[in-house]
Amino acid sequence: MMFDPSKPLLSLTDKAADHVRGLVEKGGDGVIGIRVGIRTAGCSGMKYHVEYATEKKPFEDTITEKGVTVIVDPAAVMFLIGSEMDWQEDKFASGFVFSNPNETARCGCGESFSVS
Repeated sequence: MMFDPSKPLLSLTDKAADHVRGLVEKGGDGVIGIRVGIRTAGCSGMKYHVEYATEKKPFEDTITEKGVTVIVDPAAVMFLIGSEMDWQEDKFASGFVFSNPNETARCGCGESFSVS
């Protein structure tokens, strides 16, 4: 897999930034942003993971965009380069959605992905 170092690590849509801002405001004392990572899961191998961040850990990348802070787990960097994070809502579900140019496959239900 070839990565383009000129691509941003991760960008956010306006909807994603607005939702992150709301989460941080409701997150309580010490929440500085959200952390994005990758977990082993699903039938395709990997799943995006988003959680509150109360500190920046060693070797983590920090993205400050549109007034919000997103911290990226170092183990996820090579899988996220050039991705865009969005927030989508419909009648049945809501959540962060990633448009990732590095994905080579995604499971049928959309829960997990793989990168080769």
